[in-house]
Amino acid sequence: MKNTVTKLESNYMQQYEAHLERKQRRKRRLIRRLILFSFIVLLAIGMMTTYHMKQRNLHAEKTKEYEQLEKKLANLKEEEKQLKEEISLLKNEEYVLDIARSNYFFSKDGELIFKLPDENLSN
Repeated sequence: MKNTVTKLESNYMQQYEAHLERKQRRKRRLIRRLILFSFIVLLAIGMMTTYHMKQRNLHAEKTKEYEQLEKKLANLKEEEKQLKEEISLLKNEEYVLDIARSNYFFSKDGELIFKLPDENLSN
């Protein structure tokens, strides 16, 4: 025995089928909107992640450059300190005369300069 079901062609059934069809269309539109929204959100997250990574790399480079410049500044300050000390020593006439005597064999009146060989030379 086969049961066959016939579809009723009444006004109510037509309205009900139209209602079901509208419901399916709304569901499809909702799914499409959700997919589009998800795609936009994923795209925005990807762009923000890329931007964040670039900023982190830039910050790391700038930090490294800053540290190098700090070291260079410290070296320059030390060099400045040494040069100021040398300037103050060069203002002293005795110091300048000592340099002239040792490096350029400058002598005082009546003074003889003898160059002695280094004692470190091995025979």
